[in-house]
Amino acid sequence: MAEICPVCGLPKELCMCEEIAREQQKVRIFTDSRRYGKTVTVIEGIDADDIDIDDLARKLKTKCAAGGTAKDGKIELQGDHKKKVKETLEEMGFKTDVR
Repeated sequence: MAEICPVCGLPKELCMCEEIAREQQKVRIFTDSRRYGKTVTVIEGIDADDIDIDDLARKLKTKCAAGGTAKDGKIELQGDHKKKVKETLEEMGFKTDVR
């Protein structure tokens, strides 16, 4: 028997919870300067309760061919990848705001 989603009550194969959560969130993308002049792209505004932030960080790191981490509800990528991150997140269904 199929496993049931506790949030929406649908079978896991038909669950739409994560897609709905993506549409409702406003994700901010900006760059920050770290020590020695290193640039870091920061993605914040993702609710870690609804979306697997570690899996999302892994996908973004692969897409941008960069290192990075997910901590404190933010994703940090090494380098300036605002354009590529914006395109990738919009393909996934997120609403983005680039600064």
